[in-house]
Amino acid sequence: MNKTFYITTPIYYPSANFHIGHCYCTIAADAIARYKRLDGFETYFLTGSDEHGQKIENKANEAGVSPKEYVDKIIEDAKDLWSSLNITYDRFIRTTDQDHVKTVQKIFKKLYDNGDIYKGEYKGLYCTPCESFWTATQSPDGLCPDCGRPINEVSEEAYFFKLSKYQSRLEEYIENHPDFIEPVSRKNEMINNFLKPGLEDLCVSRTSFSWGIPVDFDNNHVVYVWLDALSNYITALGYETSNDENFQKFWPADVQLVGKEIIRFHTIIWPIILMALNLPLPKKVFGHGWLVINGEKISKSLGNYKDPREYIKDYGQDAVRYFCLREIPFGSDGNFSEEALIGRINSDLANIWGNLVSRTIGMINKYFDGEIQNKKCFEKIDIPFIENLKKLKKDADAKIDELQISKLLETIFDTLRASNKYIDDTTPWTLAKDDQKRDRLETVLYNLLESIRITAILLKPFMPTSAEKVLKNICTTKNEFKDLFYLENLQYKVTNNPEPLFERIQKD
Repeated sequence: MNKTFYITTPIYYPSANFHIGHCYCTIAADAIARYKRLDGFETYFLTGSDEHGQKIENKANEAGVSPKEYVDKIIEDAKDLWSSLNITYDRFIRTTDQDHVKTVQKIFKKLYDNGDIYKGEYKGLYCTPCESFWTATQSPDGLCPDCGRPINEVSEEAYFFKLSKYQSRLEEYIENHPDFIEPVSRKNEMINNFLKPGLEDLCVSRTSFSWGIPVDFDNNHVVYVWLDALSNYITALGYETSNDENFQKFWPADVQLVGKEIIRFHTIIWPIILMALNLPLPKKVFGHGWLVINGEKISKSLGNYKDPREYIKDYGQDAVRYFCLREIPFGSDGNFSEEALIGRINSDLANIWGNLVSRTIGMINKYFDGEIQNKKCFEKIDIPFIENLKKLKKDADAKIDELQISKLLETIFDTLRASNKYIDDTTPWTLAKDDQKRDRLETVLYNLLESIRITAILLKPFMPTSAEKVLKNICTTKNEFKDLFYLENLQYKVTNNPEPLFERIQKD
């Protein structure tokens, strides 16, 4: 039986062009998906856009275009951005896609027929930018608890979904599946702030705007955002269609990555929808933190950011990918700044990785005309060096499964750092002066090439272009995940005078 892996990002709200915060989650999902693919898993990586709702309708009206025209332009830009970051999604789902629309209508009707959706009247407080309803208790000051903007009192006929009916079942599930919500701090927040006070039934249709999926048995209503948006994770796989092979193969999802501001929808509303549909729940929902600029969340409404393609143009695709993955422990908030990005490029990518590759290839060309093999003239210093290379894949596997991407990269760069120290400790330039030590010199350089080869293979998911460049420079065919162990009998021929992997950036 094939190993399968299904990972999703949230589907992003295209009210304006995407920013580096959207890139952060998507790069992480892409790196995990790439890792699993390279490790032999049949992988499905889903991302997309949540295109309905009153906010989009209002934005389109202001722009003098239809809602579909408004979002089409933003989605075109988003797909170009993902291409510029080398994102390898299997599907970019849009909630305007016809297969999604039809299946959401089936889901709504199914829940209605089962008695989990009923018609009533909604009276309460509503935040249009967040598409969220709030109680007076949750908003005593009349401001949205999520975004801090004023909320309005609304009253309209609506359909409701019986969240409260499934509360005890969800609580029991969370208790029995401790890895379902991560990090633990997010799980505790969901239990204490939302479940313990008690769930209220959820408004799942609206009549006050028309930009949404019509409720096909009551045309005055459109399906409200969360039932529409959350369903994408199964509609994208062909749920409730004749072509449901992917659904049967990949559901339940292995990892669903979401920003911490929407984790309550994904760990309370989404699992209850699945319970009502008699479907298994995702194995893990992980709420990552925010990228901030000068202490503020990167925000379309605040406009405190620039197009990510400017960073890519100035510093390179892989450098931006690396910074987003390495700088911030996944799950915590972190600061994005060009100064910190330049610092990572200079310290990690140029000084540690690039320097190791350049020094090693340079010595092999200088002392052996670019060709070496393992003469197996080992010394005591080689033992811990080689043992570390042998266990690197196992360490990486554990950290990717724990979603500790920053620590995984730290582990790889510790190995690269140790390789540079190995050069300083073994002093190949001294060995080269003594013909009696030529076999020892060749063994040292072979060990260094093995370190470069193994780390480059492991870096493929995170910096694919640069990793492939390194592997090409050392001319090895042993460049797949199945080759991730110390190999004693390779014949190496390295490139003559390769281009620097990363140039140091001089700060103004």
